Amino acid sequence: MAKPWPESQPALVQAQSAGGINTPCWYVAYTQPRHEKAVDRHLKLRNLETYLPLYSETRNWNGRRTEVSLPLFPGYIFVRLPLGERAKVLEHPSVVCFVNFGGCSARLADEEIEVLRNSFQKRHAEPFPYLAAGKRVRIQDGPLAGLEGTVLRRKGRTRMIVSVDFLQRSIAVDLEPGDLRLVA
Repeated sequence: MAKPWPESQPALVQAQSAGGINTPCWYVAYTQPRHEKAVDRHLKLRNLETYLPLYSETRNWNGRRTEVSLPLFPGYIFVRLPLGERAKVLEHPSVVCFVNFGGCSARLADEEIEVLRNSFQKRHAEPFPYLAAGKRVRIQDGPLAGLEGTVLRRKGRTRMIVSVDFLQRSIAVDLEPGDLRLVA
């Protein structure tokens, strides 16, 4: 299972040791694929506080264009409850487990959830593949469309330098992350 937000792992583990077992806190539950909305509805019916950030996407089915709401973090749902009551969440057959770091359930501060809520209300967000140095990518748009390369390094927040191999040579080019797709 992939660990979300590994850079905040020490803070989560430290936060886990603070507070009691009866203090409501935000935790991250891992669900079966495409079951996030059903889990969210079920937990709300059980009077549990949840947060499932969604984004809208237009899909084409049989020639019809339809707008659908999809989870921003596929496979994950945020739940606020005392740690001692996590069995209420785990009873749902589509909940696989709670996200753990160092053997402790990953706990998020209320402020982190509020920052997420506020930022997604103010700006459009959608999932994007994590492009780290060393990943193979295919260029989708621009003059080099169709070529494959390796991400050398991220440069700032919006530009990348990618090495593209053709004619047994490499060139370094600046590309927008949206121009790239991970190669399977």
